Amino acid sequence: MFQLIFTAALLSLLTLALILEFTRPVYLLLTALIAFIVAGILPIEQAFSGFSNQGMLTIAVLYIVAATLQGNETFSRLTGLLLRKGQSVFLYLRFMIPVSFLSAFINNTPLVATLIPQLKSWSKKNDFPLSKLLIPLSYAAILGGMCTLIGSSTNLIVHGMLLDYSREGFGFFEIGKIGLPVALASIIYFALVGHRLLPVRKSMLNLLSESSREFVAELKVEKGCPHIGKTILEANLRHLKGLYLFQIERGKEEITPLSPNEVLQTNDRLFFTGLPDTIYDLVKTPGFSLVKDAEFDLRNIDSDRHQSYEVVISNTSPLAGMTVRDSNFRGKYNAVILAIHRNGHRIKSKVGDIVLQANDTLFILAQRDFGQKWYNSSDFSLVSESIREYSKPQRKGNMAFILIGLMVLAVATGLIPSMLLAASITAGALILLRVISYRDAKKSVDLDVLLTIAAALGIGKAIGNSGLAEVIATYFIHLVKPLGPLGIIGGIFILTSIYTVIITNNASAAILFPFVLGVAEKLDMPLHPLMLVLVIAASGSFSTPIGYQTNLMVYSAGGYRFSDFLKTGLPLNLLVGVITTFMVWKIYFLDF
Repeated sequence: MFQLIFTAALLSLLTLALILEFTRPVYLLLTALIAFIVAGILPIEQAFSGFSNQGMLTIAVLYIVAATLQGNETFSRLTGLLLRKGQSVFLYLRFMIPVSFLSAFINNTPLVATLIPQLKSWSKKNDFPLSKLLIPLSYAAILGGMCTLIGSSTNLIVHGMLLDYSREGFGFFEIGKIGLPVALASIIYFALVGHRLLPVRKSMLNLLSESSREFVAELKVEKGCPHIGKTILEANLRHLKGLYLFQIERGKEEITPLSPNEVLQTNDRLFFTGLPDTIYDLVKTPGFSLVKDAEFDLRNIDSDRHQSYEVVISNTSPLAGMTVRDSNFRGKYNAVILAIHRNGHRIKSKVGDIVLQANDTLFILAQRDFGQKWYNSSDFSLVSESIREYSKPQRKGNMAFILIGLMVLAVATGLIPSMLLAASITAGALILLRVISYRDAKKSVDLDVLLTIAAALGIGKAIGNSGLAEVIATYFIHLVKPLGPLGIIGGIFILTSIYTVIITNNASAAILFPFVLGVAEKLDMPLHPLMLVLVIAASGSFSTPIGYQTNLMVYSAGGYRFSDFLKTGLPLNLLVGVITTFMVWKIYFLDF
């Protein structure tokens, strides 16, 4: 009896602390786990068995695999193609369907982490509210994750627990029997109705960026540039967010102010003023060149070798009083100047002719060790890293695509029966082939997410050991049994959804697993259909930012409020619940 009361009390306190956001969820769950050990409810080997759970380990490895797509130029172009402006209905269909498809084969949490920077860049360039994109990104990734075993961390967690309890795990596409119709119906609803509830809001980061200092950059139109013969307006250079084209130099002619109908020609020199991140994107645009240098191929930057910095010229610097051309900046510092900022002034000279002054800020691309070499130098009064962006040459990006495709094919066809083994082989190959460095591979793994999952798995064991799962299952059965299988399925969905709102998807799935197992055993019902309800209900948390990891990731990035998720997500939660309940009942329990 002590174990039962202690578990119920501790679980209630844990739930309350999570609702009140007393501290980070990972700390609360680890504290609860230790309390169960001290109380003698949970043996040490069971408490930490979550750290060897196949689902948790698979998620860790998939973080590394998905991270290799972040700097892929093909991936960036694909994002831009999907998001091209048009009617809202088609924009969201074009965007959400492919994201859902990718999410089915690349775990949705690292996929969202990969796409957030891509969407930030696109929204800036096209003056499109980021808040209209990030919630749909999260929702599409969640829906796609419901379609395959590897799509969601929740699927992998429950699959791992089934194996731990000596039950048969999910098949690769088994979850998709329910998840695919749910995803399609939800995306169609969101494209027709749901997107109208999205706010138009700027994140704090965007607000700060708009008041940031501007740099001047100079680019040359190369032979073969796709924009040659187009007007400035047709080349989309007129209304770039965060960038302003203020002058064109053509031979000895300076064209300013610029008409939107000015036609671009080969060898034109374009002068832009803008923010560092927009300039960084611009210099990688095909057809434009900033510098001809094999060492600094700006369209194939390798973030393992190069890093962007902002440096401020000191009063005693030998650079002060010299033109950029005469400074031999490349030879002396092994770096290239991307843009220049002079406080309070717009520089109108050619970048090469600019006479550098003390307190000028240079936006540069340099070797990664530039900061260590020049931090204490009298040449600069400040040396700081600027844009931290994972980037790889195109050939390495293509290699990542091929290896990830082979991984999915190997698991889907049964050639490699273990998802963990397939993901580990792929991650190992990506590191060995230097598609991603060991340092970046370590950085890509979200330790908080993994610790939260492992702790929740241990707590789930404690709930089973204490007898609380059986008590709840018995009471639940008594309550919903008169409603038949439909009531039981709907009840599991509602209970899981409520718990997911409170303690996130993975924790709720792990904690409620023994309860669902108890319901199946007591009523002699097939286990897998009920576990499908558990994983879809735990994954389908759209109405709060804390219910699912991807919602939390886009929460601050999009400048959202808690109420934004309630308005857009609650109808989606209801739709998913109704479809899931009806389909599981019709496919598995119609004759039960």
